[in-house]
Amino acid sequence: MDDVPRCYALVPCAGIGARAGTAAPKQYTPLAGRPVVAHTLAALAAVPRLEATLLVLAPDDTSFEALVPGYAGPRAWLARCGGATRAESVARGLVELRRRRARDGDWVLVHDAARCLLRPAWVERLIDACLGDDVGGLLALPLADTLKATSGDRVAGPLDSGGERVATTLPRAGKWLAQTPQMFRLSLLERALAHAGAAVTDESSAVECLGLAPRLVPGEIENLKLTWPADFALAARLLETR
Repeated sequence: MDDVPRCYALVPCAGIGARAGTAAPKQYTPLAGRPVVAHTLAALAAVPRLEATLLVLAPDDTSFEALVPGYAGPRAWLARCGGATRAESVARGLVELRRRRARDGDWVLVHDAARCLLRPAWVERLIDACLGDDVGGLLALPLADTLKATSGDRVAGPLDSGGERVATTLPRAGKWLAQTPQMFRLSLLERALAHAGAAVTDESSAVECLGLAPRLVPGEIENLKLTWPADFALAARLLETR
């Protein structure tokens, strides 16, 4: 049994979510009676095949324990080692997993703290699809909407709403919207992040920089990432219907 790869969740939670327009970091914004990140952690805790969930906080975070009391136990890990970027926080989290005896072949499922509508069944779907894969993969959605590229020019005039003008329409065939969790073996993810640097915005991008092709596992439209102010109202309505 010691040779069987284990699965760990890693949740980078060191950012401030500036685009969300919230008074506090968006992961601590109240949603349906609990902070956003509390919903995320509860979903991951309900996945039996996860050995543990490691939450990576900023070194100067003094809010978590007061806002999310009771996050403790053999499957609830915490480390204040986050960096200035997502990639740095994930890389430092991998070091912490090593410190806690995670091995090269173990799987790491990196999940956004702000994807708080996650359901355990979706995580199980990803694990089922990737356990036998040579690379790993991620939850993702095929692009359904028409995709526009802008010219970069802001719209001027008295009715300016802060928009831009269309430069061209891009073909949507073969395009997917990346979600999380994203699941890769620990040693591969370490190598990929070291190679790609801190600028990559998700783990799949880093793995792709090595010339590898992660598996796309169909996700759900409900697995949205809270980014803009309107996202919080939508998430609250979705939680009310559960």
